Amino acid sequence: MEKINWYEEVVKRKDALLKDTIRLIQVKSELDEEHATVDAPLGKGVLDALLFMLNKGKEAGFKTKNVDQLAGHIEFGEGEESVGILCHVDVVPAGEGWTFPPYEGVIQDGKLFGRGALDDKGPTMAAFYAMKIVNELNLPLSKRIRMIIGTDEESKWRCVEHYFQKEEMPTVGFAPDADFPIIFAEKGIADLDLIYKGKKSLPTTNGYEVIEFHSGKRYNMVPDSAEAVIAYRENPEAITERFADYLKSESVQGKIHMDENRMTLTIQGKAAHAMEPNDGVNAGLYLASFLSKERIDEKAAPFFSFIHKYMFQDSRGEKLQIDCKDDLMGDLTMNVGILSYQKDTGGKIGLNFRYPASCCMDEVKEKISEIGTNAHFRLGHFSDSKPHHVDPNDPLIQTLQQVYEKQTRNRAELLAIGGGTYARSLKSGVAFGPLFPGKADVAHQRDEYIDVDDLLKATAIYAEAIYELAKA
Repeated sequence: MEKINWYEEVVKRKDALLKDTIRLIQVKSELDEEHATVDAPLGKGVLDALLFMLNKGKEAGFKTKNVDQLAGHIEFGEGEESVGILCHVDVVPAGEGWTFPPYEGVIQDGKLFGRGALDDKGPTMAAFYAMKIVNELNLPLSKRIRMIIGTDEESKWRCVEHYFQKEEMPTVGFAPDADFPIIFAEKGIADLDLIYKGKKSLPTTNGYEVIEFHSGKRYNMVPDSAEAVIAYRENPEAITERFADYLKSESVQGKIHMDENRMTLTIQGKAAHAMEPNDGVNAGLYLASFLSKERIDEKAAPFFSFIHKYMFQDSRGEKLQIDCKDDLMGDLTMNVGILSYQKDTGGKIGLNFRYPASCCMDEVKEKISEIGTNAHFRLGHFSDSKPHHVDPNDPLIQTLQQVYEKQTRNRAELLAIGGGTYARSLKSGVAFGPLFPGKADVAHQRDEYIDVDDLLKATAIYAEAIYELAKA
């Protein structure tokens, strides 16, 4: 067979690849349970993105299947065994402060900007075009190639859980939703809520009463904004001055809006992926820390004091005495993704943990429960996805290493990450790109982008990888 220049095959399809990626980015596929219906169980935008991909598959002549509007697949080839490519089309909320509209898909200075450009719409389209290339070259295959498309990766993974209840597990597979060269190990991921009731809401003689507080929408994002509404009974200029001093001392941005007998305090931080909270600036923690030092009402005070004491400027759980690490996967990380408080109902702290294989999450949960109970907190929602890794000698890894090194002429080192990808849903699966070594990881951040050249290179790598994994 004539030697194939995979990159040249991608370049031939560059315009179509970019056009389709932009069209997919333009679908606002954020989770929207508030407006969910039987036909759109996770919201219309998420469903529209799924249907967009399935329609692209039909146009290419592939077999497609919609699995109850929660997931789907695109497939070609024959054989009992299959190569799975696990992607997702849902995205985290865009947030504020973008240079370009997050759902427009703008190419500027060699970068394609938009929510999902890197996570995971750009890589999804790259993998789809890789499938098209292998199919259009009419190469001999012994396995089926199946792209599995999820719609709830950024939340509760209901899509893949439902999918694998009804459909087969691929023999081997990869998820184009992380870093190159190869992610062979992923930390465990757990979400945990601490629910605060505190004392009954009584008239306060203190200077300030916290009416409401909110920061963050997702466990897996560092919140970039926080807001507190406070009623005051004494000179508001005093807290205004202290807040200004606090912002200056902590080098964060914020402001106060004054109204009759009330004030609204806001802080702007920096969003980041929860797998490394230190890459962001948690606006909720900074505002909670400020309030913990003020003369606020007796019901709210323990809530904010707890946050300051055990979570402010501590992403490793050291203050809660739950820190742990190992040589394979590194540190346990803790992200305070959701903070909310209402005067009449109490508060909630939503935590996201990324933990190494050496860490026992049940012990972590028990320790947090013990400390929380002593401060008027109880455990609420809890979910746990155990750590995942594949033997470095597995043929899947060996094949992907050879392809990556051939395409890039760089060594294909094996990596462990705190992020969670669909690869952990497979018995034999790894995360594979699209972020190349040394490139900025802007997933979940404002002005998310993917380098156009990197998108093309990733497509070529995926095409050759698909062929090598499935060839006759």
